[in-house]
Amino acid sequence: MAASLVPEQQWDTDAVLTIPNVISFVRLLGIPTFCWLILIGQDTAAIILLAVFGATDWVDGYLARRLKQRTALGAKLDPIADRLYILATVIVLLLRGIVPIWFVVALLARDVMLAALVPVLRKHDIVALPVNYVGKTGTFLLLFALPLILIGSEKFLGWPVAYWLGWALGIAGAAFYWAAGLLYVRETVRLAKGDR
Repeated sequence: MAASLVPEQQWDTDAVLTIPNVISFVRLLGIPTFCWLILIGQDTAAIILLAVFGATDWVDGYLARRLKQRTALGAKLDPIADRLYILATVIVLLLRGIVPIWFVVALLARDVMLAALVPVLRKHDIVALPVNYVGKTGTFLLLFALPLILIGSEKFLGWPVAYWLGWALGIAGAAFYWAAGLLYVRETVRLAKGDR
C-alpha cells in the first residue's frame, strides 16, 4: 500500500491495560455523559468535557510513543472513540436544532461507506486499514469545529465569530473526512486486486 498515505504500523506490546489504552477507554465511556449534557442543555459542561477528551486524543498517542506502549488495540480504540464522538455530537446537536440534517447525513454516509469495506478487509485477514494523515486532519478539524458551532449557536452563547469559524472548520473537516474515506476505498480496491 502507498506508504505516504497508509503509515506502517509498529507495536511495542500486546498488553491491554496500558496508560494510553485506559485513556481511550475513558474517552469511550465519556460519550454517553457528553451526549446527556448536551441534550439537557448543560452546554458549558459539555464543551469542557469535549475539550478534555479532545486533549486526551493527542495525549494518548503521545504517551503511547513516549512510554513505548503502542498496541494494535490502541490503534483501533483511538479512531473508534474519535468517530463515535463526532457522530454522537452531530446527532445530539441535530436533536437540539443546532446543525442541519445534511451535515449529519454527510458524516454518517462516509462511515456507512467504510463499513461496506469490512467484508473485503476481513477476507484478507485485516480488521481495518491504518488511520491515514488525511483522516487525522479531518478528525482534528471536526473535533475543533463542533464545540465552536455549539458556542456560536443562538441556543447557547450566540457568538457569530465562533459560529462561522466553526462552520468553516466543520465543512473543511467533512471534506477531509470524505477524502480519507475515498483513500480507504482506493486502498481496499488495491488490496482486493492483490496490488501491494
